[in-house]
Amino acid sequence: MYIKTKILLCSVGISMMLGGCSDMNSTNTNNDSKKTKETQAASGEMMVSVQDYTGEGYALPYGKETDQIAEANRDQIEEATIKFFKENYKTDVYVHNIVGARDGATIFVESKGELQFYTYAVVPIDELGKKVMIDKIWADEFQVENAIKGGLYHMIFSEEFKKLDNYLESLAAKGQVTGKTKEALQNAGGHGYMTPYYFIALTSKEEAIKPVYDLYISNPDENTENLRNAYEEGLFIPENFKVNIQLFMADKQAKPSKEIFKQVTKELEEMNSIPKGTYSFSLNDNFIDKQSSEGAKDNSLKRGFPDYIIKE
Repeated sequence: MYIKTKILLCSVGISMMLGGCSDMNSTNTNNDSKKTKETQAASGEMMVSVQDYTGEGYALPYGKETDQIAEANRDQIEEATIKFFKENYKTDVYVHNIVGARDGATIFVESKGELQFYTYAVVPIDELGKKVMIDKIWADEFQVENAIKGGLYHMIFSEEFKKLDNYLESLAAKGQVTGKTKEALQNAGGHGYMTPYYFIALTSKEEAIKPVYDLYISNPDENTENLRNAYEEGLFIPENFKVNIQLFMADKQAKPSKEIFKQVTKELEEMNSIPKGTYSFSLNDNFIDKQSSEGAKDNSLKRGFPDYIIKE
């Protein structure tokens, strides 16, 4: 069974080796210079400003042929995916993007209604027979359940999350930092509850939200108050609930600012009204890899393992 992975694909220019033995040092120097320039050019072609990134160009390994097959059968895939999530997770979804991969295609979806989250499913594809196996659509159970649980966390603690959202939006309003576009989340997201500035992740040991999840699955129309009452606060452990904050410099020429990084880190440490949990924070430059949708690079500034910001 194909397991969906997101791998950073590096397209590196390869310089041609020039023949001849005379003036070897000069030739090697020229080759090294040419290789460096071609590598930089290829790398540059993969990068796009985060404000312009909509998920276009996102790719998975060995997906060129299956991507074409999936696109030719898009209507069938969308219909089967919507049915799959309704039957298995009692949730209506939008299908935003279908991306070919080895032996299949990954289908990025977003939930409809008050409960908000992003996730994905996979449809197997017979590349030789150019056949999409609609009846075998599947999803990573842990991933989907955690996506729903993250959305439920946000729903029952909406006031606390509103304070976090207001803080991050106020930072972006100042014009120095920004987040991903809504389209990028829709077309290349799949990380559960997400905003342009952060996403929620739960470990397999998180038990406090399990009764809420069980109640939702048994009755998707259950009101928020009853869902909140099902929450087992005594079982909550901050290390099992993670809020991953990722910001980008708004200026295309700017490197990640140490001053802004220190300021945001300090303010997050001092906040007491935002949701409980384990927080990580990274500040990147303005560019994002369009094939992987990742913004982290060697120059990114990060606060995370083992020095998380803990809110208890």
